[in-house]
Amino acid sequence: MGFFDRISEGLTRSRTKFKEQMNVLLDRGPDLDEDFWDGLEEALILSDIGGMAASDIVDNLRDQAKRKALPDAYAVLDMLNDQIASTFTEGGEEILGGEPALVLFVGINGTGKTTTVGKIAKEATDAGRNVILGSADTFRAAAIEQLEVWSKRAGVEMVTRERGSDPASVCYATIERAEETGADLVLIDTAGRLHTSADLMRELEKVVSVVRKRSKLPVYTVLVIDATTGQNGLQQAREFNKALSLDALIVTKLDGTAKGGIALAVSHELELPIIKIGVGEGIEDLRDFDAHVFARGFVGEMDDRN
Repeated sequence: MGFFDRISEGLTRSRTKFKEQMNVLLDRGPDLDEDFWDGLEEALILSDIGGMAASDIVDNLRDQAKRKALPDAYAVLDMLNDQIASTFTEGGEEILGGEPALVLFVGINGTGKTTTVGKIAKEATDAGRNVILGSADTFRAAAIEQLEVWSKRAGVEMVTRERGSDPASVCYATIERAEETGADLVLIDTAGRLHTSADLMRELEKVVSVVRKRSKLPVYTVLVIDATTGQNGLQQAREFNKALSLDALIVTKLDGTAKGGIALAVSHELELPIIKIGVGEGIEDLRDFDAHVFARGFVGEMDDRN
């Protein structure tokens, strides 16, 4: 199954929910009246795209409809894919695009963060990068073992300490080892943090601060969020961004969610690019994000005029 098919399959429930709403709306007629615009915004919000993104999408479409004198709702819907794609925040190519970098991965437990780090390490190594891993999740023994499996699979060195060690010291040691070995990509997995715990978030702030001060490589902090969490994922992202000034997002578990629109909600509201998305367990299922592919999978074919 191709990558678009995987995304499209994963977004089936979001797309179905959206199209059901739109079909009810279009049954009333294709006029571009207030009911249409309100209904379109409501359909987007119900698809977990979020109030801010939905409002901006509708405002932009309404403006284009007026400027281009579009005849009906179908003409507006023809433009919806491109409008959704352009609502995502662009950028982030430099983080994993081949330039020297240190990337800190943060997020709550259960998002697939450790597996994501491992997959990126394998992909980068296969592309000829000199990669080193840091396992700064010293609270969860399984996280260290899990990352160790990926380090062996990728053939890269991993720096860790015994369980319960200070995560900041692991990061420091990882940076030192990276400088000794000439690594040009440093990937550090941090412990899952509940965004509602002030103490845990403060500790993570310390980790990020130590890394930013010590590293000679550009430092990027990337939040890994699970698409199945829906609007709760948006709240997580707000708290992490407030504490850590995030640089980008990775959205996992888009292969089985009715809440795929959350990817757009977070990217747009927090002005953060999505650099990777996960649509399955396999290493080939973590891919570079393409806003147009996502939009096509989310909206599908809306034209039922024939």
